[in-house]
This record gives sequence, structure tokens and C-alpha cells, in this order.
Amino acid sequence: MLLGVMAQVIPPQMIIPLHGLVQLGSNAGRAAMLFRHIDWKLLLSFLPGALVGALVGSFVLISLSPAMMYLSIAGFILYLCWGPSLPKFVLGYWGPAVAGVVTTFLTLFVGATGPLVGAFLKQIFDDRFRTIATFASVMSLQHICKIVVFQQAGFNLWKWIPLISLMILGGAIGTWVGLRVLKRIPEKHFGRIFTWILTLLALRLSWQAFVELGVV
Repeated sequence: MLLGVMAQVIPPQMIIPLHGLVQLGSNAGRAAMLFRHIDWKLLLSFLPGALVGALVGSFVLISLSPAMMYLSIAGFILYLCWGPSLPKFVLGYWGPAVAGVVTTFLTLFVGATGPLVGAFLKQIFDDRFRTIATFASVMSLQHICKIVVFQQAGFNLWKWIPLISLMILGGAIGTWVGLRVLKRIPEKHFGRIFTWILTLLALRLSWQAFVELGVV
């Protein structure tokens, strides 16, 4: 949704890198507010993969087919939400590293891989605060990698700082309100709500893919 709004006021080539800046601010603030709930072991496992994904992506920073990438991400999200649990080895030490490689690479081209990361973490955690805190910290790492890659590629991000600062402030207010809502949601309801939000986002990605392909 944020990408769609930004597309109305920002040049197309700047949408993904500036989206990374905004999301870094929002996720870093969320991670700070939930600092004690972060799973540091998973975060450290994710980091090497994110670095590799960003490095590989920096060499192939070209325009790929959005439609196929949207459909692939949507399909995997739906599988993670509604399919059988992932094998234990995928959820072990190397699982977050592999997720780091794949999602950080993809985020350079499609921007919003948060639903994919969220669907993966949903398979690991059964505590709503741990899920949100770790998700926010993982996404912060990913967006830092993305910003570095685009900055090195010659994108001038800093002239957009006034607009980005206001968007980050809006994100911080949203996080503050959202955490208070989160505290009121029972654990059993959170899992169901999170699953349906991810599912709706996957369906939206599928719709975007069909629009790109000219099917609808």
C-alpha cells in the first residue's frame, strides 16, 4: 500500500530506494519499542544472508519482470500461511540465512518483501511480541542493505529527506498506536489475524501481477 501511495508523488526509479528509507525508519522505531522481545539468535543468522543477497543484487540491479516476481512471492506466502509446516532443517540455523539471501535480493527489485519475511517468521514464533519485534529488526537490517546498494549505485536519496522524515514520523505514530492495540489482542486471535493480513497482501500481489500481464 505504501508503494502504491509513493508512486503518486515520486519518480518511478526512486520509489524502491525511498521506500527502503521510510521502512527503515518505521521498523527501527518498532524494534526499539520492542527491544527486549527481539530474537537475537535469529537476527544474527539472518544477517550474513542479507549481506550476500544485497551483494548479489548489486551486480544485477536491472529491471526484472515484476509480474513473475509478484506471483512467486504471493504463491510462497500462501504456502507458508496455509500449507504444511516447513521442514525442520529450513527452520533451523540456516533457514534465516537462506531467507536473508532470497528476500534481500528480491527487495532490491520489488521493494516490499515484508509479507514474505512475515510469513516465514510466522512459522517460527508463536508469541505476538516476539514475532513483531524480530520482524521489525530483520526488516531494518534488510533495508539498511538496500539503501547502501542504491546509494552506491548513484541514487541521490538525501534530497528527499524532508518528505521521508515526515513519513517516518507518521510511521512512528502508527507504531505507537498499533502496539497498544497489539497488547489488547489475545495470542490465539493474533495468529489468525496475522495469517489473514498476509493472505490479503498475497492476493493483492497476485492482482498486481495480473494487471502487469494485462489479464485484468
